[in-house]
Amino acid sequence: MKSPLLDLPGAVPSEGADAGVAAHYGNIFREQRELAAGRGFVDLSHRGVLTVTGADRLSWLHLLLTQHVSALPPGQAVDALVLSPNGHVEHALYLVDDGATTWIHVEPGTQEALLAYLDSMRFFYRVETADATGDLAVVHLPAGSTVPAEGAAAVRELPHGRDLFLPRAELEKLTAGYGPAAGVWAYEALRIEGHRPRLGFETDHRTIPHEVDWLTTAVHLQKGCYRGQETVARVHNLGRPPRRLVFLHLDGTEEKLPPHGTEVRLAADGDGGRALGFVTSSARHHELGPIALALVKRNTPVDAVLLAGTVPGTQDVIVPQ
Repeated sequence: MKSPLLDLPGAVPSEGADAGVAAHYGNIFREQRELAAGRGFVDLSHRGVLTVTGADRLSWLHLLLTQHVSALPPGQAVDALVLSPNGHVEHALYLVDDGATTWIHVEPGTQEALLAYLDSMRFFYRVETADATGDLAVVHLPAGSTVPAEGAAAVRELPHGRDLFLPRAELEKLTAGYGPAAGVWAYEALRIEGHRPRLGFETDHRTIPHEVDWLTTAVHLQKGCYRGQETVARVHNLGRPPRRLVFLHLDGTEEKLPPHGTEVRLAADGDGGRALGFVTSSARHHELGPIALALVKRNTPVDAVLLAGTVPGTQDVIVPQ
Protein backbone atom coordinates (compact mmCIF):
# COMPACT_ATOMS: atom_id res chain seq x y z
CA MET A 1 0.00 0.00 0.00
CA LYS A 2 1.78 3.13 -1.24
CA SER A 3 1.64 6.11 1.10
CA PRO A 4 0.45 9.45 -0.32
CA LEU A 5 3.29 11.04 1.67
CA LEU A 6 5.72 9.65 -0.89
CA ASP A 7 4.67 12.68 -2.92
CA LEU A 8 6.33 15.01 -0.41
CA PRO A 9 9.43 16.85 -1.71
CA GLY A 10 12.60 14.78 -1.56
CA ALA A 11 10.88 11.50 -0.69
CA VAL A 12 12.89 8.39 -1.63
CA PRO A 13 10.86 5.16 -1.43
CA SER A 14 11.96 2.43 0.92
CA GLU A 15 12.36 -1.17 -0.18
CA GLY A 16 11.93 -4.62 1.31
CA ALA A 17 9.87 -4.90 4.48
CA ASP A 18 9.32 -1.13 4.61
CA ALA A 19 8.20 -0.69 1.01
CA GLY A 20 5.34 1.75 0.61
CA VAL A 21 6.74 4.59 2.74
CA ALA A 22 9.76 6.87 2.45
CA ALA A 23 13.23 5.67 3.39
CA HIS A 24 14.28 9.30 3.70
CA TYR A 25 13.50 12.79 2.45
CA GLY A 26 16.99 13.79 1.35
CA ASN A 27 19.02 14.08 4.56
CA ILE A 28 18.99 11.09 6.93
CA PHE A 29 21.15 12.72 9.63
CA ARG A 30 19.09 15.89 9.73
CA GLU A 31 15.94 13.77 9.97
CA GLN A 32 17.45 11.83 12.89
CA ARG A 33 18.46 15.02 14.68
CA GLU A 34 14.98 16.45 14.27
CA LEU A 35 13.39 13.31 15.72
CA ALA A 36 15.90 13.22 18.60
CA ALA A 37 14.97 16.83 19.37
CA GLY A 38 11.25 15.98 19.47
CA ARG A 39 10.34 17.48 16.12
CA GLY A 40 8.73 16.06 13.01
CA PHE A 41 7.04 12.72 12.39
CA VAL A 42 7.56 9.34 10.74
CA ASP A 43 5.15 7.84 8.23
CA LEU A 44 4.54 4.21 9.29
CA SER A 45 1.39 3.82 7.23
CA HIS A 46 2.67 0.56 5.71
CA ARG A 47 2.14 -1.22 9.04
CA GLY A 48 -0.85 -3.49 9.54
CA VAL A 49 -3.70 -2.36 11.79
CA LEU A 50 -6.22 -4.59 13.56
CA THR A 51 -9.09 -3.75 15.88
CA VAL A 52 -10.82 -5.90 18.48
CA THR A 53 -14.20 -4.95 19.93
CA GLY A 54 -16.74 -6.64 22.16
CA ALA A 55 -17.32 -7.06 25.88
CA ASP A 56 -14.83 -9.94 26.22
CA ARG A 57 -12.02 -8.46 24.13
CA LEU A 58 -9.47 -7.91 26.93
CA SER A 59 -10.12 -11.13 28.83
CA TRP A 60 -9.96 -13.01 25.52
CA LEU A 61 -6.71 -11.38 24.40
CA HIS A 62 -5.30 -12.06 27.86
CA LEU A 63 -5.60 -15.79 27.18
CA LEU A 64 -3.76 -15.57 23.85
CA LEU A 65 -0.97 -13.07 24.45
CA THR A 66 2.19 -13.01 26.54
CA GLN A 67 1.12 -9.74 28.15
CA HIS A 68 -1.27 -9.10 31.06
CA VAL A 69 -4.16 -7.22 29.45
CA SER A 70 -7.29 -8.45 31.25
CA ALA A 71 -7.49 -5.24 33.29
CA LEU A 72 -5.65 -2.95 30.89
CA PRO A 73 -6.57 0.67 31.69
CA PRO A 74 -7.77 2.82 28.78
CA GLY A 75 -4.90 4.66 27.15
CA GLN A 76 -2.10 2.46 28.48
CA ALA A 77 0.13 1.20 25.67
CA VAL A 78 1.60 -2.30 25.89
CA ASP A 79 3.59 -4.63 23.67
CA ALA A 80 2.68 -8.30 23.44
CA LEU A 81 3.62 -11.47 21.57
CA VAL A 82 1.92 -14.52 20.13
CA LEU A 83 4.10 -17.60 20.58
CA SER A 84 4.09 -21.02 18.99
CA PRO A 85 3.37 -24.06 21.18
CA ASN A 86 7.16 -24.42 21.54
CA GLY A 87 7.57 -20.82 22.69
CA HIS A 88 8.95 -19.34 19.46
CA VAL A 89 7.87 -15.82 18.55
CA GLU A 90 5.24 -15.75 15.79
CA HIS A 91 3.75 -12.25 16.10
CA ALA A 92 4.56 -8.97 17.83
CA LEU A 93 1.63 -6.70 18.69
CA TYR A 94 1.69 -3.04 19.72
CA LEU A 95 -1.66 -2.21 21.27
CA VAL A 96 -3.75 0.22 23.26
CA ASP A 97 -7.35 0.05 24.45
CA ASP A 98 -9.68 3.05 24.70
CA GLY A 99 -12.39 1.42 26.81
CA ALA A 100 -14.39 0.18 23.83
CA THR A 101 -11.85 -0.93 21.19
CA THR A 102 -8.40 -2.48 21.29
CA TRP A 103 -6.21 -0.93 18.60
CA ILE A 104 -3.24 -2.97 17.38
CA HIS A 105 -0.49 -2.31 14.88
CA VAL A 106 1.88 -4.98 13.58
CA GLU A 107 4.68 -5.54 11.10
CA PRO A 108 3.75 -4.88 7.45
CA GLY A 109 2.13 -7.89 5.84
CA THR A 110 1.64 -9.89 9.05
CA GLN A 111 -1.88 -8.70 9.86
CA GLU A 112 -3.67 -11.32 7.75
CA ALA A 113 -1.95 -14.28 9.43
CA LEU A 114 -2.46 -12.77 12.88
CA LEU A 115 -6.14 -12.09 12.16
CA ALA A 116 -6.60 -15.67 10.98
CA TYR A 117 -5.09 -16.97 14.22
CA LEU A 118 -7.21 -14.67 16.37
CA ASP A 119 -10.40 -15.66 14.53
CA SER A 120 -9.57 -19.34 14.98
CA MET A 121 -9.55 -18.78 18.75
CA ARG A 122 -12.80 -16.83 19.10
CA PHE A 123 -15.00 -19.76 20.20
CA PHE A 124 -17.88 -18.48 22.38
CA TYR A 125 -16.24 -15.17 23.36
CA ARG A 126 -18.07 -11.91 22.65
CA VAL A 127 -15.46 -10.36 20.40
CA GLU A 128 -15.23 -8.99 16.88
CA THR A 129 -11.94 -8.66 15.02
CA ALA A 130 -11.23 -6.59 11.91
CA ASP A 131 -8.38 -5.75 9.57
CA ALA A 132 -8.45 -1.94 9.58
CA THR A 133 -5.28 -1.44 7.53
CA GLY A 134 -7.22 -0.02 4.60
CA ASP A 135 -8.86 2.60 6.82
CA LEU A 136 -6.19 3.50 9.37
CA ALA A 137 -2.54 4.54 9.07
CA VAL A 138 0.11 4.63 11.78
CA VAL A 139 2.22 7.76 12.25
CA HIS A 140 4.94 8.16 14.89
CA LEU A 141 5.64 11.37 16.79
CA PRO A 142 8.95 11.47 18.69
CA ALA A 143 9.31 11.95 22.44
CA GLY A 144 9.05 15.63 23.28
CA SER A 145 6.74 16.44 20.38
CA THR A 146 4.04 18.96 21.30
CA VAL A 147 1.90 18.26 18.25
CA PRO A 148 -1.74 17.68 19.28
CA ALA A 149 -3.18 14.33 18.27
CA GLU A 150 -6.35 15.81 16.84
CA GLY A 151 -8.15 13.51 14.43
CA ALA A 152 -6.45 10.34 15.72
CA ALA A 153 -8.68 7.34 16.31
CA ALA A 154 -6.30 6.17 19.05
CA VAL A 155 -2.93 7.11 20.54
CA ARG A 156 -0.19 4.93 22.06
CA GLU A 157 1.93 6.93 24.53
CA LEU A 158 5.46 5.53 24.71
CA PRO A 159 8.77 6.49 26.34
CA HIS A 160 10.22 7.17 22.89
CA GLY A 161 7.17 8.97 21.46
CA ARG A 162 3.57 8.47 20.36
CA ASP A 163 2.00 6.18 17.80
CA LEU A 164 -1.11 7.69 16.23
CA PHE A 165 -3.82 5.71 14.43
CA LEU A 166 -4.99 8.20 11.79
CA PRO A 167 -7.76 7.91 9.18
CA ARG A 168 -5.87 6.88 6.05
CA ALA A 169 -8.03 9.09 3.84
CA GLU A 170 -6.94 12.16 5.86
CA LEU A 171 -3.26 11.28 6.24
CA GLU A 172 -1.95 14.16 4.14
CA LYS A 173 -4.18 16.75 5.77
CA LEU A 174 -3.59 15.65 9.36
CA THR A 175 0.19 15.41 9.06
CA ALA A 176 0.58 18.74 7.29
CA GLY A 177 1.11 20.52 10.61
CA TYR A 178 3.32 17.89 12.24
CA GLY A 179 6.61 19.43 11.16
CA PRO A 180 9.30 17.92 8.93
CA ALA A 181 8.77 14.36 7.74
CA ALA A 182 11.46 11.81 8.59
CA GLY A 183 11.92 8.53 6.78
CA VAL A 184 12.08 5.02 8.20
CA TRP A 185 15.90 5.03 7.95
CA ALA A 186 16.01 7.72 10.64
CA TYR A 187 13.39 5.89 12.70
CA GLU A 188 15.33 2.62 12.40
CA ALA A 189 18.59 4.23 13.50
CA LEU A 190 16.92 5.47 16.68
CA ARG A 191 15.23 2.09 17.18
CA ILE A 192 18.56 0.31 16.96
CA GLU A 193 20.10 2.83 19.36
CA GLY A 194 17.22 2.10 21.76
CA HIS A 195 17.80 -1.69 21.51
CA ARG A 196 14.17 -2.25 20.49
CA PRO A 197 13.76 -5.58 18.65
CA ARG A 198 11.66 -5.91 15.53
CA LEU A 199 9.86 -9.02 14.31
CA GLY A 200 11.49 -10.44 11.20
CA PHE A 201 14.69 -8.50 11.81
CA GLU A 202 15.85 -9.50 15.30
CA THR A 203 13.83 -12.73 15.06
CA ASP A 204 13.90 -15.92 13.03
CA HIS A 205 11.85 -19.13 13.16
CA ARG A 206 13.43 -20.25 16.45
CA THR A 207 13.60 -17.01 18.43
CA ILE A 208 12.31 -17.11 22.00
CA PRO A 209 11.48 -13.84 23.83
CA HIS A 210 14.43 -14.09 26.24
CA GLU A 211 16.98 -13.81 23.42
CA VAL A 212 15.98 -10.32 22.30
CA ASP A 213 15.01 -8.79 25.68
CA TRP A 214 11.26 -8.99 25.08
CA LEU A 215 10.89 -10.36 28.62
CA THR A 216 11.25 -6.78 29.87
CA THR A 217 8.69 -5.20 27.54
CA ALA A 218 6.31 -7.75 25.99
CA VAL A 219 6.05 -10.68 28.44
CA HIS A 220 4.35 -10.74 31.85
CA LEU A 221 6.04 -13.47 33.85
CA GLN A 222 3.32 -13.74 36.51
CA LYS A 223 0.24 -14.02 34.32
CA GLY A 224 -1.74 -17.18 33.65
CA CYS A 225 -1.36 -19.76 30.93
CA TYR A 226 -0.92 -18.94 27.25
CA ARG A 227 0.47 -20.82 24.29
CA GLY A 228 4.22 -21.24 24.65
CA GLN A 229 4.26 -20.26 28.33
CA GLU A 230 5.97 -23.50 29.39
CA THR A 231 9.07 -22.62 27.37
CA VAL A 232 9.10 -19.05 28.69
CA ALA A 233 8.87 -20.21 32.30
CA ARG A 234 11.37 -23.05 31.92
CA VAL A 235 14.09 -20.95 30.31
CA HIS A 236 13.50 -18.08 32.73
CA ASN A 237 13.57 -20.24 35.87
CA LEU A 238 15.93 -23.07 35.00
CA GLY A 239 18.20 -22.07 32.18
CA ARG A 240 19.46 -19.41 29.84
CA PRO A 241 18.52 -18.67 26.24
CA PRO A 242 20.82 -20.15 23.59
CA ARG A 243 21.38 -16.75 21.97
CA ARG A 244 21.48 -13.12 23.06
CA LEU A 245 20.97 -9.78 21.33
CA VAL A 246 23.93 -7.38 21.35
CA PHE A 247 24.43 -3.80 20.25
CA LEU A 248 27.46 -3.22 18.02
CA HIS A 249 29.51 -0.06 17.60
CA LEU A 250 30.87 -0.69 14.10
CA ASP A 251 34.15 0.49 12.64
CA GLY A 252 33.45 3.63 10.64
CA THR A 253 36.08 3.09 7.94
CA GLU A 254 33.89 0.70 5.90
CA GLU A 255 31.69 2.33 3.27
CA LYS A 256 28.90 -0.26 3.40
CA LEU A 257 26.85 -1.39 6.36
CA PRO A 258 26.59 -5.13 6.97
CA PRO A 259 23.05 -6.09 5.92
CA HIS A 260 20.61 -8.31 7.75
CA GLY A 261 21.88 -11.86 7.86
CA THR A 262 25.59 -11.02 7.70
CA GLU A 263 27.51 -13.62 9.70
CA VAL A 264 29.21 -12.48 12.91
CA ARG A 265 32.53 -13.98 14.09
CA LEU A 266 35.23 -13.24 16.63
CA ALA A 267 37.53 -10.63 15.12
CA ALA A 268 40.49 -12.53 16.56
CA ASP A 269 39.58 -15.52 14.36
CA GLY A 270 39.38 -13.48 11.16
CA ASP A 271 37.20 -14.18 8.13
CA GLY A 272 37.65 -17.93 8.46
CA GLY A 273 36.41 -18.10 12.02
CA ARG A 274 33.34 -19.96 13.15
CA ALA A 275 30.06 -18.04 12.77
CA LEU A 276 28.63 -17.05 16.16
CA GLY A 277 25.47 -15.38 14.91
CA PHE A 278 24.24 -12.79 12.44
CA VAL A 279 23.52 -9.10 12.04
CA THR A 280 19.83 -8.37 12.49
CA SER A 281 19.68 -4.61 11.76
CA SER A 282 22.19 -1.90 10.93
CA ALA A 283 22.12 1.86 10.40
CA ARG A 284 24.17 5.04 10.33
CA HIS A 285 23.48 7.09 13.45
CA HIS A 286 23.84 10.87 13.50
CA GLU A 287 26.01 10.75 16.65
CA LEU A 288 27.22 7.16 17.09
CA GLY A 289 28.18 6.49 13.49
CA PRO A 290 27.56 2.99 12.06
CA ILE A 291 25.70 0.77 14.52
CA ALA A 292 23.98 -2.60 14.45
CA LEU A 293 22.11 -5.20 16.41
CA ALA A 294 23.21 -8.80 16.21
CA LEU A 295 22.01 -12.12 17.58
CA VAL A 296 24.94 -14.21 18.81
CA LYS A 297 25.54 -17.39 20.78
CA ARG A 298 25.01 -16.86 24.50
CA ASN A 299 28.56 -17.82 25.47
CA THR A 300 30.19 -15.29 23.11
CA PRO A 301 32.60 -13.31 25.35
CA VAL A 302 31.00 -9.94 26.15
CA ASP A 303 34.31 -8.08 25.86
CA ALA A 304 35.30 -9.62 22.52
CA VAL A 305 35.60 -7.54 19.37
CA LEU A 306 33.30 -9.08 16.77
CA LEU A 307 33.50 -9.12 13.02
CA ALA A 308 30.24 -8.42 11.15
CA GLY A 309 31.19 -9.67 7.73
CA THR A 310 34.38 -7.64 7.28
CA VAL A 311 33.44 -4.84 9.72
CA PRO A 312 34.86 -4.94 13.27
CA GLY A 313 32.57 -3.92 16.12
CA THR A 314 32.58 -3.72 19.90
CA GLN A 315 29.63 -4.94 21.95
CA ASP A 316 27.20 -3.35 24.39
CA VAL A 317 25.37 -5.98 26.43
CA ILE A 318 21.58 -6.05 26.01
CA VAL A 319 20.76 -9.57 27.19
CA PRO A 320 23.07 -10.79 29.99
CA GLN A 321 25.30 -13.73 29.20
